[in-house]
Amino acid sequence: MTQQTMEKLRAMRLRGMAEAYRQQLENAEVAGLTFDERLAMLVDGHASWRENKALQRRLKTSRLDAEPCAEDVNYRHARQLDGAQFRALLQQSQWVAQHHTVLVTGPTGIGKSWLAQALAHKACRDGYRVLYRPAGKLFRDLQQAQADGSLSRHLPTLTRVDVLVVDDFAMSPLGDLERRLFLEICDDRYRRRSTVLTSQLPVSKWHKQIGDPTIADSILDRLVHQAYRFDLSGETLRKPAGGPS
Repeated sequence: MTQQTMEKLRAMRLRGMAEAYRQQLENAEVAGLTFDERLAMLVDGHASWRENKALQRRLKTSRLDAEPCAEDVNYRHARQLDGAQFRALLQQSQWVAQHHTVLVTGPTGIGKSWLAQALAHKACRDGYRVLYRPAGKLFRDLQQAQADGSLSRHLPTLTRVDVLVVDDFAMSPLGDLERRLFLEICDDRYRRRSTVLTSQLPVSKWHKQIGDPTIADSILDRLVHQAYRFDLSGETLRKPAGGPS
């Protein structure tokens, strides 16, 4: 009967409950619990299983280069990181719920991408959908979608995801198609979704890199308004090849 119950739970896609039931069978102390207590444990086990599976799916589709944990952020390194503000953003990812933007600028090696992905990873853990794309790959994807006619299917992925992380933005001047499509993305996300941008250039130089003054004004107005800004500086965190770990 026990085996039949396990098979039926799996057949009904209650795999988390089946696993929790198996654990109960292996734990002699559980026999002393009431029916209601054991049932509550089964329900809790299945709920936790579903939450973990959903988190794994969100992380897989996020395309994060790594999985930097919020708990591992280095607040001691001298890079002008406002630790209090960054910690506040990590608390339940309220900035995502409020559809705010986060801008992280600073020299190469200072940890901009890592911090941006730490925010995104925490947002995933808090139940939000995330997409991470380096700016160069993002714009190449958009150009390819424009060329093969799939743009109408590609853009919703960028406009509807809860958190869009664009890494190394404004490293080179934007072409006409790039800035027009990026304006469309920013316009659709403004006050509806959250965006994180990192760049080696300060925000004051983005206008020139975007190019067209009118479009640049529109993009920056949507990005900078209600944005949390982290302007980092200092020595690189990257160790030289062959150096100590």
